[in-house]
Amino acid sequence: MALKFLKHKWHKVTLIGSAIFLVLLFAAAFLVNSYWSPILSSKVKDSVISATDSLYKADFSDAELDVLEGRILIYNINLSVDTQVYNRRKAQGLAPNNLLNVHVKRLILSHIHPFKLYFEHVVDISRISITSPNVQMSYLLNHTKDTINKDHRTVWQKISKTLKYIHVGEIFLSDIKFKYKDYSGNKLEVSELKEMNVQATDLLIDSATQTDNSRLLYCKDIIADLNDYKGITPDGLYKYNIKQLKLSTRISQLMIHGLNFEPVNKRTFFEKTMNDRFTFGIDSLWINNFDYLRYHKYRIMNASSLVIHNGDFSLFNNPNKPASHKDKIASFPNVVIYKIYPDLKIDTVRIKHLDVTYAEHNRQSNLDGSIHFNNTSGTLLNVTNNKEALQKNNIAHVNLTTYFMNRGKLETAFNFNLTDKNARYDYKGHLGPMELSAVNEATMPFAMVKITAGTLKSFDFAFKGSRKEAKGKVTLLYNDLKVKILKPDSVNSTLKNKMLVSLFANLFILKHNNPDGPGQIPRTFNVDFKRPIDFPFFKSVWRSMLLGLKPSVGYDEKTQKAATARMAQGELNKKNRKIKKAIRQQKRAERKHKRALEQQQEEAEKAAKGKH
Repeated sequence: MALKFLKHKWHKVTLIGSAIFLVLLFAAAFLVNSYWSPILSSKVKDSVISATDSLYKADFSDAELDVLEGRILIYNINLSVDTQVYNRRKAQGLAPNNLLNVHVKRLILSHIHPFKLYFEHVVDISRISITSPNVQMSYLLNHTKDTINKDHRTVWQKISKTLKYIHVGEIFLSDIKFKYKDYSGNKLEVSELKEMNVQATDLLIDSATQTDNSRLLYCKDIIADLNDYKGITPDGLYKYNIKQLKLSTRISQLMIHGLNFEPVNKRTFFEKTMNDRFTFGIDSLWINNFDYLRYHKYRIMNASSLVIHNGDFSLFNNPNKPASHKDKIASFPNVVIYKIYPDLKIDTVRIKHLDVTYAEHNRQSNLDGSIHFNNTSGTLLNVTNNKEALQKNNIAHVNLTTYFMNRGKLETAFNFNLTDKNARYDYKGHLGPMELSAVNEATMPFAMVKITAGTLKSFDFAFKGSRKEAKGKVTLLYNDLKVKILKPDSVNSTLKNKMLVSLFANLFILKHNNPDGPGQIPRTFNVDFKRPIDFPFFKSVWRSMLLGLKPSVGYDEKTQKAATARMAQGELNKKNRKIKKAIRQQKRAERKHKRALEQQQEEAEKAAKGKH
């Protein structure tokens, strides 16, 4: 077959010509690769120095150019900071807040045209692939806004003498090892991430994009993915897990799915710390219009909204916590906002379907009690500690709807003054109908009172307060209230009924209805609560309302004192009756004993007479 093909002269000429062409092509490619690789190396290094104004320098062990495939391979890349340049800029007040050190074993640039780079001074790359890069970033707050630099040129202006433009279609970084050191606080904070992937699209540095604010780092979009991230807090008390984290700079959105934060077992936790124990899990958390560039440069958390969808939060009060007389003003939401983040501005926080539980151990009853707020939804407006934002609006508004003890619908509205030194606030709320026995999960362990009957029609409250006091009004409408007063049963580790006290409370103390009868005016009560300095915010809220709830059911201070005195007198009378009964029993025993002695004496005398 081959011989037949080569029997004509033009076949032979064609074959020989093709062979010569291929040999020349491969020879030229080999010569170009050998000649251009060092030129390419020099170009890349010069571009890094020029683009970063000598702050960074790039080194690599080898670079290969494959002309035929249009591919460049660079090995053992190191991008590092020139410390002398950094220190000089720091002394001038021009040093950046973030520094990078990067090591990459291999970088592949696909579909690149070296002739464009050399003759046209254009970098045009279809794709860059970076596998298993090791990235170390450090943050030190050198300045809080863009520094005044004599060199106002953009990156494109800095490289325009050597390159007309740089374009990269896609950039893929897979299996990233990322270590982050934050030196901005009093203590060094170190975070490490593994198995993170980053994809960037349409990187373009030219005269048009040099001032394009829609691009981040000159990329049309940067998407970062982190999957199944797990860790343990430095104190070893909590473990956390993120199923997926995704950041897109094009839509300015940070999305977190499957966020869980759990403590170690109860005994181990309370043996190691005096802090309260909390747990939370969130199905999804979205931060919209997240200004990543400002966060990256200055640690300013700025977003239009934060959405929390489906989750639960529980807090267990530490039973080993020692008594403290320190002012717990730091627990007030107006103050907490300043502790969340140094510079925070979120226009709207939306909560959808969150279950909240507060629990603690009561030493008197030796039982755990809890309060539940189920299916909580609502909005928080103007969550900020940013100085400029506070000058425009210094009030944070909170509107929440929840189901108290998973029964009654509770609607509340809070307003917090974010700049007032006394942390002023106000709130109001309405609780709808529910069976009062639903709160026994709290009243039995906390107050050793069991509600056996009663229906709540409504509970309305309105308060104004500060770190010093709270004043307000409470109206509780209900029917057919009956209770049992309990006491600890040390034998069975439960509570048992104090029958006489319960009967006394139901007969003489409690008001079973409000209003007392049809057509009568409901009882309402004004509250003037002086806050002890060691009371945290929610304890102050609860105690304020309790001062109105007690008289609503007939257990005001006057009645409480009278009832206590009456019950004390009853106990005293009971004790006196026991004493009198004991005296009577003793006298009966003495008389019986005396009769027995007399009878014995008579029998002895009769026996003596019989002998004579």
